[in-house]
Amino acid sequence: MANENIEITAYLKTFCGWSEGIRAVLRKYELEYVEKDIIKNPAFRWEMEQKSGQPLSPCVVVNGTMLADVSGEEVEAWITKSGLLEKSDAAPDAPIDSACTDEQHAAMDAAARFSSQASGANVRIVE
Repeated sequence: MANENIEITAYLKTFCGWSEGIRAVLRKYELEYVEKDIIKNPAFRWEMEQKSGQPLSPCVVVNGTMLADVSGEEVEAWITKSGLLEKSDAAPDAPIDSACTDEQHAAMDAAARFSSQASGANVRIVE
């Protein structure tokens, strides 16, 4: 089973326990993927909502199949059960089934505040 035959796009938040769980699974299996940060670029959030039909994140598209509002644990289970990869007993480098911590929420809030203050106006800069 070759990793190069797997196309992955992940709609993630900059600082989020669930999003980090997705990243941890993708790192565990050394999978290449396109990350679309829905916090830094609201157009990616809109795209995610249009493709998934719902507003919750993270969402991961694997070879054209949308996995909406999933954890890293669920992504790993789907990829292995679908036969794309064999299950690895290696431990991920971050929790794959946990929500954002208070510290992560504070970091997101601080980043949003800094972005609007840095521009000199009450406008968020979109990358």
